[in-house]
Amino acid sequence: MDETRIAIGIRIKLAALCATVFSLFYNVNAWYASTLDYVPSFIFSFEKYTPFIAWTVIPYMTSGIFFVIVFFLCKTRQELQTLTKRVLFVSVVGGLFFLLFPLKFSFIKPETSTILFNFFFQFIEKVDSPFNEAPSLHIAFAFIFWSVFRNLKNAWRYVAAVWLMLLGLSTLTTYQHHLLDVVTGAILGQLSFIVFPAQDNNFKLRSFHLANYYFLGSWLVILLSLVVFEFYHASGLILLWPTLVLFLVGYHYQKNSIYFLKNNQGTIPWYKKIVYFPYIGLYWLFWKFLRKNKKPIELIPKLYVSSRLDYSEFQNFNGNQNTLVYDFSAELEENKAIKQNCLYNAVPLLDIGAFDIIEIKRIVLEITTHYKELPKGGKILIHCTIGVSRSTFIGILVVKNILSLPLDEAVLKIKTTHKNAVIHSYVQDFLKTINI
Repeated sequence: MDETRIAIGIRIKLAALCATVFSLFYNVNAWYASTLDYVPSFIFSFEKYTPFIAWTVIPYMTSGIFFVIVFFLCKTRQELQTLTKRVLFVSVVGGLFFLLFPLKFSFIKPETSTILFNFFFQFIEKVDSPFNEAPSLHIAFAFIFWSVFRNLKNAWRYVAAVWLMLLGLSTLTTYQHHLLDVVTGAILGQLSFIVFPAQDNNFKLRSFHLANYYFLGSWLVILLSLVVFEFYHASGLILLWPTLVLFLVGYHYQKNSIYFLKNNQGTIPWYKKIVYFPYIGLYWLFWKFLRKNKKPIELIPKLYVSSRLDYSEFQNFNGNQNTLVYDFSAELEENKAIKQNCLYNAVPLLDIGAFDIIEIKRIVLEITTHYKELPKGGKILIHCTIGVSRSTFIGILVVKNILSLPLDEAVLKIKTTHKNAVIHSYVQDFLKTINI
């Protein structure tokens, strides 16, 4: 009972702290902007077509209610602390932008005949500043609210998702914010996830954390696209294509969808090649110009690691029907010559993402078994895209298992043999926890 009271007390104190900081920064900056002789507005030309929808003032008003409720929905102390840090971060950073770059909303609100809606709009006029525009804290807070509401069960999760989308839309349709404010608010909210990640040391959430970088990138490209469209040329809208790709890749990283692009035959379907062309093209450039180990490196007799090989490199490797190839690249199709001439296995891993422990154990044991049963002239090639990280990680575990080495000795052997090997700190931590 005492623990329950303490927990509620902590929630109330943290909610009060965040509300105080928000109010202080918001109101001081609103007062400051009101003393200026001129406060500009930033409007994209097509925003004049934004409709005024009076009833959306209802979801708009619920932001304040959510601001309080969200502190009581956190299930753990760590989640509550992360929420608090994010809200304070958004309030302070947003406040600094309001101070340094004050903007004013410029559309005139139409009259509404509904008494309830009129009451809400009159209330907003008294408590909401027309100057604290970009970034929209309504949007930034909505992102943070979702980080907690997404853990709700069953239908409530979907209700919360729809309502938060309406809340975000309402910033435009109630004539409270311009599009610049919405996009920059989304950037600020997404940035708070990166600065204060949930369970930072939880390896299982690594791909989830990486997804936030893709999402942040997508919002930044949206902003760039709109600016180019407005001030340079309509061709700026072509940037919405990589924006979509960044969103999709981020989504698949969240889900740790290893086969989102390439199937288990090592092939990327034609329609995915079209949709994900910016993503595939970027990795192809990395592969073409940044990889160093174009020649497979022999870790131990008959066991090799490399980057994805092109046709001539594979020919020099002299792969044959007794060559087993394990492809850990999730971004590029496998060389057709390898699939036609070798025993090919597609086991993609997301670049610098999390691994499934059970699947990794299965793969390492499978490679170990095949290694011990190699026929005359047989060999095993392990590769990823660039050949420095994922293939190295698997190579360490396989060598450790085959030679029955302590982890430190296996790592040292790989580093000595493979000069370009990259073993990230999170990989080192993971290697210490996996027992094969």
